[in-house]
Amino acid sequence: MPQPRIGITGATGGIGGRVARQLAERGVPLRLIVRDPARAPKLPDAEIAVASYADREAMIAATTGIGTLFLVSGFEAADRLAQHKAAIDSFVGAGGERVVYTSFVNCRPDAVFTFAHDHYYTEQYMTVRGLAFAALRNNFYADMVPRLPVDGAIRGPAGNGRFAPVARDDVADVAAALLIDPAAPTGAFDVTGPELLTMADAAALLGEATGRPVAYVKETIEEAYASRAGFDAPKFELDGWVTSYAGIAAGEFAVLSDTVERFAGHPPMSLRAFLARLG
Repeated sequence: MPQPRIGITGATGGIGGRVARQLAERGVPLRLIVRDPARAPKLPDAEIAVASYADREAMIAATTGIGTLFLVSGFEAADRLAQHKAAIDSFVGAGGERVVYTSFVNCRPDAVFTFAHDHYYTEQYMTVRGLAFAALRNNFYADMVPRLPVDGAIRGPAGNGRFAPVARDDVADVAAALLIDPAAPTGAFDVTGPELLTMADAAALLGEATGRPVAYVKETIEEAYASRAGFDAPKFELDGWVTSYAGIAAGEFAVLSDTVERFAGHPPMSLRAFLARLG
């Protein structure tokens, strides 16, 4: 019996692309659901379908015949939840049954970190629509740490709160393992790095890896909004940036788990090891 084809959204991105390449290396037939076919990775036995989450007809066509879907959370947008709901409705309408979704640790409707709200309501909506799903509640991506400093300093209202940065490679390993196992458990799974760090710790490790000192400067909430005002970003995006640090201070990111080792079969990468790979 031929192996079922798995749908991969976000296949041109950092997580979706990693998962698609892993599954292709294992001989899994894929359907890569992308907005720009020119950017889709060239992989064996991979069909290309063009669709955005909000385009119901295109998403139904893209997911018809797909029983399992890797649903990468959409770009941060004011209507991201609506996009997720539209994609879920299309997948259900096409007869889909199972989703692996990229969520976030401690996603709750009252989370300090505002972007976590969309993840909570997306998980709730998949339940309402009767889908079996595994929500990968990822911690802060280690890949983002090198992008945090401005003029040699990471600034934000994280206080002395701790987080467990996780490499996107490890997230992709977990997702791939769950996608190819039809008997994999459903539910929410925290996906974290191996250690809890403060933002000052992260700054020190980044400085160690680059050979250039990186400081952590604690800001108040008001100072954080003021220091980011020049980016001319919409309010929802500013809120997300500032509350990502405030969520750390509130303890929302202080989560450790064995999920990477449990499903991927290897320990998660530390932030020091991840940064060392960047040269």
